[in-house]
Amino acid sequence: MDAYELISRNVEEVVTDEEVEALAEDPEGKRVYVGYEPSGVLHIGHMLAANKLIDLQEAGMEVVILLADVHAYLNDKGTFEEIEETAEKMRKQFLAYGLDEDKTEFVYGSDYQLDDDYVLDLHKLELDTTLNRAQRAMAEIQGGETAKVSHVVYPLMQALDIEYLDLDLAVGGLDQRKVHMLMREELPEIGYDARPCLHTPIIADLGTGEGKMSSSSGVTISMEDSTEDIEEKVNSAFCPPTREPEGDLENPVLEIFQYHVFPRFETVVVERPDEYGGNLEYDDYEALAEDLESGELHPADAKGALATYLDELIAPGREKLRELEE
Repeated sequence: MDAYELISRNVEEVVTDEEVEALAEDPEGKRVYVGYEPSGVLHIGHMLAANKLIDLQEAGMEVVILLADVHAYLNDKGTFEEIEETAEKMRKQFLAYGLDEDKTEFVYGSDYQLDDDYVLDLHKLELDTTLNRAQRAMAEIQGGETAKVSHVVYPLMQALDIEYLDLDLAVGGLDQRKVHMLMREELPEIGYDARPCLHTPIIADLGTGEGKMSSSSGVTISMEDSTEDIEEKVNSAFCPPTREPEGDLENPVLEIFQYHVFPRFETVVVERPDEYGGNLEYDDYEALAEDLESGELHPADAKGALATYLDELIAPGREKLRELEE
């Protein structure tokens, strides 16, 4: 696999191909980032981005993870002391999940976002960006919540972070696309270069195949889950014998195989009793998906294998959480 294939595999969108291809010609030492509000426990969304970051480290890039304490403060997630305590838990889980500590830099937003230069540049962005444009980029407001000024400033800070962290590439879920497009439009207006972006997919709701898997609603998988929790959640997951269910539905079991398991394991073994044909072995996602569609692989057997491999990925982070609680 060449550098561009490794950098771009399993992403939903590359912005733009030409820019990322240029990075792939000499990826060594290039800086790529993802940013998160400290939330304590990594869930499957964090882990999908982490798999992408591991790819980028393998390609030779240096990873920056922004532990966005100021952003969390703007979202009323607690005092700085509480937020930073949570952020340290996240840092240890990311490393336990498999990121290379020597190629991973963790940065707190408060390390630079309160400095005079950053604040003045933020004001420049505020002067240059219409209220309507900032509102289009901000996160969705939960039902019953009233938008505040901080919600509009938030995406402007996300755009500016990409300059102040001295980045070559930005990574985020597809839900971050609107922020990255704001960055590409507005940073040049205040004298800075736009950066290319990679957008990772959003996994469908585990129970229904609709929408997206969310830690705030429905069923999700996180590093808090025990082996038994993972088995129960995966065994009850929506998994029709097809990769493309009807309408807007997705197959979350196949999505997790594609974006979580196969990027981390060279071979996936589905264990079956001899009377049902014995074990199946897969070297790539396409072969497994094709067998599910043909009927060679039963959804129940696919779920059993998925639970096993997910548990292996999550176990080191789960152990780290236990250590932090002792």
